[in-house]
Amino acid sequence: MALEFLLPVSDKVLAHSALLPEQAIGNKIKVHTQKSGIPPLDGVQLVFLGVHESRNAFEKKPYRLAIDAIRIQWYKLMFGNWNSAVVDLGDVPEGAEVSDTYYVLNQVVSELVTKGIVPIIVGATQDITYPIYRSFDLSGKMVNMVSVDSRFDFGSQDELISSHSYMSKIITEKPNNLFNFSNLGYQSYFNAQEAMDLMDRLFFDAYRLGSLTKDLSVAEPVLRGAHIVGVDARAVRASEMGGGSDFSPNGFDGREICTLSRYAGLSDTVTVFGIFESDNHPQSTQMVAQMIWYFMEGYGFRHPESPLESPDNFIKYTLPFEDRDLVFYKSQFTQRWWVGVSFLETEDNKAAATALLPCTEQDYLAACNHNIPERWFKAQKKGFI
Repeated sequence: MALEFLLPVSDKVLAHSALLPEQAIGNKIKVHTQKSGIPPLDGVQLVFLGVHESRNAFEKKPYRLAIDAIRIQWYKLMFGNWNSAVVDLGDVPEGAEVSDTYYVLNQVVSELVTKGIVPIIVGATQDITYPIYRSFDLSGKMVNMVSVDSRFDFGSQDELISSHSYMSKIITEKPNNLFNFSNLGYQSYFNAQEAMDLMDRLFFDAYRLGSLTKDLSVAEPVLRGAHIVGVDARAVRASEMGGGSDFSPNGFDGREICTLSRYAGLSDTVTVFGIFESDNHPQSTQMVAQMIWYFMEGYGFRHPESPLESPDNFIKYTLPFEDRDLVFYKSQFTQRWWVGVSFLETEDNKAAATALLPCTEQDYLAACNHNIPERWFKAQKKGFI
């Protein structure tokens, strides 16, 4: 079992936890310790996992990410009105080579996903998204990825994998299980025009920082359809993270990044949630801890629903167009919206389950005026009819 490679939570963190009130997260979860080993995972919904690996950082890290400091801040927060069983599994050790770390992380995530457990991963660098993505290879399903990031992280085609180029490896290496990639919060001055053109050619979705901060709810349906969500902490503005040198003056503020984390938790499909590229400033550790808390809160209020599985719980709206009808569904419980699409199924196509596209009420109102949602067109280009 790959879990046997994991390092237990340090005695320093456990000592801090012993002083916390009964309602704190540190006293409401089970922890992998040197003395007791890994807790049983039967019935567990969420796990915390730290990854220190940083040797493939684009900008070399002068220090080791203080994941224990993040743990301490996270443990201090109060456990919400949730029924989720949570385990802190400890940390993935750094291997002799970076590929060794990737292998262990890949195997651990694969094992957890197979058990139906959602890992919350705090990593030093974002390149570990690659082994996380590869952990879905055996599932036989296409994967939707969402990255909250100021950059697209494509890099050049022949560049070695790094925290700024891992997406190039994901989109070019076989087997290619990536159905869709969405970026939330890109900043134009950090991205070459060629990268923006590539996003368009691949029919990927990109949402500029300014457009999202005007109406953050636009991100909810994007996250609702994701399987892997990764947050580059450098997408948060420097003033919110303690002003580290790797952070930009522009970015999401604390409330906005926590809202996005909650949206990710609410999603029925999000299977892995990662936060990368943080800093050791006390303000950064608190911010990451609070992002984790909001993801947990979202997860605690998940309400799985599907217009195709329980149509009586939805209001159906059919809009006739010249060549087809566009069908929208509105949940009578959560008020969330989907647009239904037909799928052209082939022998090699693994995305047949994607028959509904999450959307907003604004998309429906726009379609009423014969303005079909752009995401619907992009989905059509990738296999929908």
